[in-house]
Amino acid sequence: MIYKALLLLLFFISITIGSERKLIGAVDSKQPFESNRMFGILDSVGGSGTWMEWDINGIKDPSLMKVLTPLLDSKNKPTMVWVLTEANVPKVAVLLPKGAGEVLLFYQVKNLDAKPESISINPVLQPTVVFRDYHEIGENEFKHYDKENLKIKLTSKGMVFSYKSKVDAPIILDKNYSKKTFVEKKTILKEFEDYLKYEYSLMLRAFIQSTRGIFNWQPWHWYMDSWNKKYYMTSRELEAILTSGIKPPFFTLFKGKTKNGEIIQLRCDTNGYSELEITKP
Repeated sequence: MIYKALLLLLFFISITIGSERKLIGAVDSKQPFESNRMFGILDSVGGSGTWMEWDINGIKDPSLMKVLTPLLDSKNKPTMVWVLTEANVPKVAVLLPKGAGEVLLFYQVKNLDAKPESISINPVLQPTVVFRDYHEIGENEFKHYDKENLKIKLTSKGMVFSYKSKVDAPIILDKNYSKKTFVEKKTILKEFEDYLKYEYSLMLRAFIQSTRGIFNWQPWHWYMDSWNKKYYMTSRELEAILTSGIKPPFFTLFKGKTKNGEIIQLRCDTNGYSELEITKP
C-alpha cells in the first residue's frame, strides 16, 4: 500500500525534538482527509494496536503535553489527537488543518507519565460530545452507528452501556476447584484472570473508547495497573468465586466510587454480555 510505504520511509528519517519526543512522520492531504484514507494511514502506523482519542478535558500526561501544548497555543490548533500505547514507546497522531487540506503528524513520546488520580465524572456532560458516535433509537436510548449491539440507556439514576456478542463456548466453573492441589488452583486462577483481563479490555474498547467527555481519566489510564488497581477485581475475590463453584450472574471487574458518590461498574456475564453502569447517588 502506497501510504504504508510512505509512512515507513518517514519513520526511518525521524527528527528529534528535544530529549523526550520525536516527530517521526507527516502525511499531507490537499483536501480534508477522507475517513477511509485517514484511518488507513493510522492503521498502517499502529499495526495491530488501537489508537485512543485524547480528551482535552481529561487528565494531562506531562510528556504528551510537551508535544501538544505548542500546537494548542498556536493559531492552527489540532482538530483531533490520538495516542497509541501498544508500541515499545507511545505514539501520538495529531490532525492539523493545512491550507485547504490537512496534515497528519506522528510523534513518539517517552512515556505517559501522569500521576494516578481517583476516578471522577465530569460535572457537565454534553450529549453532542458524549454521544457523538451514537444515534437515538428511542426515548433515552442510543445505539452506536457502526456497532449494532452497542447501546446506551439513560435512566433516572444514571446510564447503562451494554454490549452483546456471540460466544461459542461460555466459561464453566469447576465445581471441584476447592479440592484441587495448590498448583492446580494457581493455574486455574491464572487462566481466569487472563480471560477476564481480556474481557475488561473489550469493555474498555466498547464503552470507554466509543465516548468522550465523561470521565477525568484518559482512555489509556483505564488499562494501567497503577490507575485501576484499587478498583479492579482482586485475585482473592476471584478465588472466592472459584472456590464456591457457583457462577455469579456477573463478574464485576471494575467498581469505583467517586468523591461525589457516583458508582462506576464494569461487569460481564462471560456469555457475551457486558455492561458499564454509572449510578448517581
